[in-house]
Amino acid sequence: MTKISTLEELEALYDKPVEAALVKEADSLNAAYRRWIEQATFFVIATSGAGYLDVSPRGDKPGHLIKVLNDRQIVIPDRRGNNRIDTLRNIVADPQVGLLFMIPGIEEVLRVRGKAAISVDPDLLTGLSMDGKLPKTAILVDIEKVYFQCARAVKRARLWQPDTWRLRADAPTAGDMLMAASGDFDGASYDAALPERQKKRSISPGGAASPGTP
Repeated sequence: MTKISTLEELEALYDKPVEAALVKEADSLNAAYRRWIEQATFFVIATSGAGYLDVSPRGDKPGHLIKVLNDRQIVIPDRRGNNRIDTLRNIVADPQVGLLFMIPGIEEVLRVRGKAAISVDPDLLTGLSMDGKLPKTAILVDIEKVYFQCARAVKRARLWQPDTWRLRADAPTAGDMLMAASGDFDGASYDAALPERQKKRSISPGGAASPGTP
């Protein structure tokens, strides 16, 4: 298999980026980028562990998913999850993070790159309270680069088109996947109890799923 081994070989395969692909990049939040983040209800965060990369999804209703502190810093409340804390472990080892923000029904996405730290500052956590409950920790992200991604990928996937959505029966359930990973796991019982467990532990007012900690 032929592999690309140098930047020169790679760049020779592609045309130069168009102007719009370059001018959209900023080193802080402008008014439009800030507005996007404040309206987002879903994002993924990429982190780096010891010799590996990881990506974790987070979701909540607008205003509770993430908080903009200023044009160069955002904070993510880490609400109750499964306690694996993979993302947090990775940030302790390597502060570099990448985030991808999405708004349901809108085809562009917003990309943020920066360095993160974990905070337990009482004043900061108090400002992230939801329904009287404080997150155990908060992820502070110092922004280094931010820019939006054009709609092409989401359009190709037809992500927000209901006629492309799969029925629940077409995909494996959480219990199915747990059984596949561990043959003696009682997946049927897990699936039966899951809706009520999610309602009690993971669903915010308004029906949005809490970010949790993967």
